[in-house]
Parts: sequence; C-alpha cells; structure tokens
Amino acid sequence: MEVTKEFIIQNIKEAKKGKQKAFKFLLDHYWNQVYGFQLKRVQNEYEAEDITIEAFSKAFDKIHTFDEKYTFSTWLTTISKNIQIDKSRKKNASIYAQTTNTSDDQVKKIADHTPTAEDTLIKEQNLVELLRFIKQLKPHYQEVINLRYFQEMSYNEISESLKEPLNNVKVRLLRAKKLLAEIITENNNH
Repeated sequence: MEVTKEFIIQNIKEAKKGKQKAFKFLLDHYWNQVYGFQLKRVQNEYEAEDITIEAFSKAFDKIHTFDEKYTFSTWLTTISKNIQIDKSRKKNASIYAQTTNTSDDQVKKIADHTPTAEDTLIKEQNLVELLRFIKQLKPHYQEVINLRYFQEMSYNEISESLKEPLNNVKVRLLRAKKLLAEIITENNNH
C-alpha cells in the first residue's frame, strides 16, 4: 500500500487526539528514516536507537504543536538532530540524563489500552518458543518486554524501575513489540 501525504496527515490528526493506532503508524513509518539519519551521525547502533526513541518520545509529547503544512519527517529529524547535539555537548552526562518536560497528564494521553496486532501475536505464541524469539532482541528491548509482559509492570512502574522518562519507556516498548512481532512472523513463514 502506498502511503499518501493525506494518509500521513490523517494519522497526525488522529495522534493529536491521542489515538494509539496513529502513534504506532507514525513510529513504524518514520522509524527507519530517523534511525538511519542518527546512525550516520553517531555511528553507534545503541546510541542511534536511544536518540531515535527520545526523538519519537519528544515528538509524540509535542505533536499538538506540529503544523500540518510542514513535512512531518523533517520535523522529526530536526528533533532527533537537536537531541543528538545536546548529547554531544553533555558527553560526561549519562545516556539517560535527557528527560522530557511533560506533566503526567500529557504523558497519559499516549496510553496503550487496546491490544495491538503485535500484542495478539505475542500472546498466541508458545511460551518456550516466545522466549527463544525474545532472546533475539537487543538486551534493552528484552528488558522492557520482560517487565511489561512477564512481571506485569505498568508503564509507570517500568519507568521508575529503569529510571527513564515514561514516554521513552512507551516508545521503546512499542518498538520492542514491533521487532518481536516481525521475528515471530518471519519464523512462522519458514
């Protein structure tokens, strides 16, 4: 399916209303572009992923400020570039020092209440097989999947446990679920 500019704008409008499906579409559609941009800049997969997660977190938090007459990808890339520049300036700071300046009420607008296709696929897997698939994820993705689905922690509890901003946890979990669903689907097709 070709993604039109109108379809993207419609998803941006839906995201402004707090629709989880729209956030997921935007994350899926723009992830590779922002991640690729950062990978070229920092030449480190983990750092590029971390910056990309923070960029989406910040963008989703501030999505109500986005003007549809501009290009969403440019806006996202600029956010990621600014985060990367800030991190470069604070080399001695921890990689997780960057936090969003949002209230809990704003963060809760991105809550994930309905099971996504990935959630359903993950739940349908045999536990032993599922654990094998989870082991194929990078450690920081394994960690959020474990905390959310096996220890049944809330987003807030995960945020406190990892000492990370709530939005970062939500974006990282979204990404982890997508990657896990891709691994499951790939293995089911073989």
